[in-house]
Amino acid sequence: MSKNHVARLNGAELGNIWTSYMSDSMAVCVLTRFSETAEDPEVRNILQFALDLSKKHIGVLKEIFQRENCPIPVGFEEKDMNLNAPRLFSDTFFLVYLQNMSRMGLGIYSIALPIMAREDVRDYYRKCVASSADLNVKLTKLMLKKGIYTRAPYVTVPNQVAFINDQHYKAGWLGKQRPLTSQEMTNVSLSLLTNVFSKVLLSGYAQVAKVEKVRRYMFKGANIAAKQIEILSGLLHESDLSAPPTWDSEVTESTVAPFSDKLMMFHSRVLTQAGIANYGGSISMSMRHDLAPIYTKMAAELGKFGDKGLSLMIENRWLEEPPRAPDRTALTKKGQDHSRDS
Repeated sequence: MSKNHVARLNGAELGNIWTSYMSDSMAVCVLTRFSETAEDPEVRNILQFALDLSKKHIGVLKEIFQRENCPIPVGFEEKDMNLNAPRLFSDTFFLVYLQNMSRMGLGIYSIALPIMAREDVRDYYRKCVASSADLNVKLTKLMLKKGIYTRAPYVTVPNQVAFINDQHYKAGWLGKQRPLTSQEMTNVSLSLLTNVFSKVLLSGYAQVAKVEKVRRYMFKGANIAAKQIEILSGLLHESDLSAPPTWDSEVTESTVAPFSDKLMMFHSRVLTQAGIANYGGSISMSMRHDLAPIYTKMAAELGKFGDKGLSLMIENRWLEEPPRAPDRTALTKKGQDHSRDS
């Protein structure tokens, strides 16, 4: 094989760069509007830093698509922004938004990197991991400085090594459960933070969406998040651990949409996928018998909600089709039809 040979994109590579393009084109729209309406110069600067990263990602991804003679996704464009809309969220929420999205990005990029074989795609995701980590560090420092960083609950540091010698350690169906382990507490806290963030975002979107079905859908999503916040907070309280604050007051009274309904629906889908992924990871790390069914039930509720969102997007022709495997049955039938015609 020639040393200059460049393998074509495999399914994992094509699927990941397509998803990355869609997400970054959305991020460019969202961060543009957020940075234009932010009042605090430090908040505006870090929003601009994140915006520049997304624009850079878009440029690299376009080059890869063009080298492969692959159509560039439509994604989201200037028409998906309302440049005259007033601010919908506060500066505080802008930072909470960046915190959650940068955490999601780091997770997605870290999963993608090890399964990329082609050098240019692998290099792209390596740089994405590094730049996302850089953004997360800058963001954490700024949020700590402003006193709005939400720390995980504190637990007592053990004074000696201990081994589990009682099967009751796994119990949780009936009676009093043991306190959460630090790993279980971390997963509950992460899912709780995602729901707190999602509730505020979807509440804002419900307030401004133009299509009635979209407004109702966003309102439903905010209610689901509120219910799951209550369940997750209860798990922490049972172990005498503190739950994070909510940010409900960070939505303004604006009723003018800063984004298209198409973008807001895609955004809600991203959050739904992140929530389900959080619950899946939490199940794998839980040793208490009652936790897995709780996560499973909440994940199923999000799955049902997400399916309704897909139907709504398809109904309005907002759902762009990702790359997929060829339909060999359809191709065979098409070949047979051509043979008969000839």
